Amino acid sequence: MKIRQLYISPGHNYFGHHGRPAGGHPVVEVLEIECVAGCGVPGDRFFSHKENYRGQITFFSREIFDGMCAALKLSGKSPGAARRNVVTEGVDLNSLIGAEFEIQGVRFLGTEHCKPCYWMDHAFAPGAELFLRNGGGLRAQILTDGRLCAER
Repeated sequence: MKIRQLYISPGHNYFGHHGRPAGGHPVVEVLEIECVAGCGVPGDRFFSHKENYRGQITFFSREIFDGMCAALKLSGKSPGAARRNVVTEGVDLNSLIGAEFEIQGVRFLGTEHCKPCYWMDHAFAPGAELFLRNGGGLRAQILTDGRLCAER
């Protein structure tokens, strides 16, 4: 598995916004993120969200993103619009649900699929929620402290 891009966002644009407009918090691409066991990613909106939170860090597949762009004829969109922390390449993220895994010396527990919601049609284009039905990403808990770096 390779890490292609890393993102953090200081606030929620969609989470808790049902029936209201999306928020305006930026998604910031960074070259490195800190992972704090049991807490999440400092600077990200879910850091220390609640005890044993299943989405302390989130992953999204570059291959799924590229497939969605081709299928929906999207251009000029970033995988960061999915609001996941880590964009990966070379791994089936769904295969990591329920599994412990390690990336760059940091250990994680894959907890569940990041089920896409109707906001994906807003973030990308109509049809994105349906396209991402089985490939919206992976939520995980951080088991050990460490740093992840984007591999360019």
